[in-house]
Amino acid sequence: MTALSVKTWFLGLVGPKNFFNTCQRFTPILMVLGLLLTITGAIWGLVFAPSDYLQGHSYRIIFIHVPFSAIALSLYLAMAILAIIHLVWKIKVAEWVAHSAAEVGLVMAVLSLLTGSIWGKPTWGTYWVWDARLTSMLFLAFLYIGFIAIVSTAERNRRSSKGALILAIVGTINLPIIKYSVVWWNTLHQGATFTITNAPKMDSSMYQPLLLTLLGIYALVGAYVLHRTGSKIISKNAHSTWVNQLLGATRLAP
Repeated sequence: MTALSVKTWFLGLVGPKNFFNTCQRFTPILMVLGLLLTITGAIWGLVFAPSDYLQGHSYRIIFIHVPFSAIALSLYLAMAILAIIHLVWKIKVAEWVAHSAAEVGLVMAVLSLLTGSIWGKPTWGTYWVWDARLTSMLFLAFLYIGFIAIVSTAERNRRSSKGALILAIVGTINLPIIKYSVVWWNTLHQGATFTITNAPKMDSSMYQPLLLTLLGIYALVGAYVLHRTGSKIISKNAHSTWVNQLLGATRLAP
C-alpha cells in the first residue's frame, strides 16, 4: 500500500459520511458500557468501600470528583490536538469533534470545582481558597467558556472558528500547571490519587471502584461527544445527497 493510498484511505475514514457511521455504531456501545461501569463503580465506592481513617466518609466524593477533574483535563488536551489536526490538514470533522468535546468539557470542569468545594468544606474548613490547583482549574473552566463563546459567535456570523482553535492550543499551557501545581507550590490540595507510573496510594478496595467509575464516565463522555458530533455532521451537511437519503430513509422507516 502506497503512501498516497494510505492518505486516501485515512481521509475517507474521517470524511463526514464515514465518521457519521462510526458515531452511529459506537455511541450506543459506549453508552451501555459507561452506564454499567459507572453504576457499578459508584455503588461499590459509595456504599461498600471502607471509610478513610482520616477523612471518614467525606472522602467518598472522590469517586466522582476525580473522574470529573481527569476528564476535564483530557478533553481540553484532545481539543488542542483536534485543533492542530484541523488547522494543518483541514479536516472538518476534527473541528466538529472539538466543538462537541468543549460542551461536555465545560460541564466536567464545573462539576470538578463544585465537588471539590463540597469536599473541601469538611477537609479544609472552607468551600474555597485561592489555592494554585483550584485557581488553575477555575481558569480551565474560563478557557472552555471562551472557546464555546467564540465558536457560537462564529457560527452565528457564518465565520471561521479559527480563533477558538488557536485558544484551545494556547490554553494547553494551563494543563501542566493544574497537573503539577501541588508539586511546584505549597498547596492545600492533596497530590494525585493514583498515576500510571506509580502504584496507587489507596487500598485496592478504594481505588478499584474509583477506576471503574473513571472508565465509566469516560465512556459516557465518549458517547456524548460522538452523538453530538453526529448531529453536527448532519447539520453541516444538510444539503448533501447522502444526508437527504438518510433522512428520507428515516422518515420512511415504520
